[in-house]
Amino acid sequence: MTLDAQKVRVAVTGAVYAGPTSSTAPTSAVSAVPAGYNDLGYISEDGVTEAYDEDVQDIQAWQGGAIVRTLISSSKASLSFTMIESKASTLELYHKGSTMEAVSGGYKIDVKLPNVVRKKFILDVLDGSTHLRIYVPDGEVTERGEITYINDETISYNVTITCYPVADVVMTKYSDDAYWGYS
Repeated sequence: MTLDAQKVRVAVTGAVYAGPTSSTAPTSAVSAVPAGYNDLGYISEDGVTEAYDEDVQDIQAWQGGAIVRTLISSSKASLSFTMIESKASTLELYHKGSTMEAVSGGYKIDVKLPNVVRKKFILDVLDGSTHLRIYVPDGEVTERGEITYINDETISYNVTITCYPVADVVMTKYSDDAYWGYS
């Protein structure tokens, strides 16, 4: 076994972007973010979590009780993160389906009953000069955490994005680093 410490990656910094379903897809890990995407600003120190939730059913043989096959009956990919910057793109994503307008000295948001608002998402992860980009061509906020207003905590907006398949692709990962090996 060959160990190589230079292949150890850390998500030192990055950004999350959301755009309308009409937005153009990125073309590489380092290409400019296409027009139409909004930077969601600061993300909490917990970063972004990529998760997969799968329901599986094991097929067990009579002979010795051996598992001979496993069926995946459902699979869901998601990205979860907590936005800590209060701005239009953050509030509109969290309060899905709501409208925001500028008013004298600020803005107002009319929080409406949530509805389906699908978007495209880009997650950029940087480790020095090494880049990883995750592109979600069809995603939706399907879980929202509580907003707490308290004098010793940041007002934050926790969301989970469910990633839906588009032509059998749930997300695309671009990298400019052969060690990550994503394509």
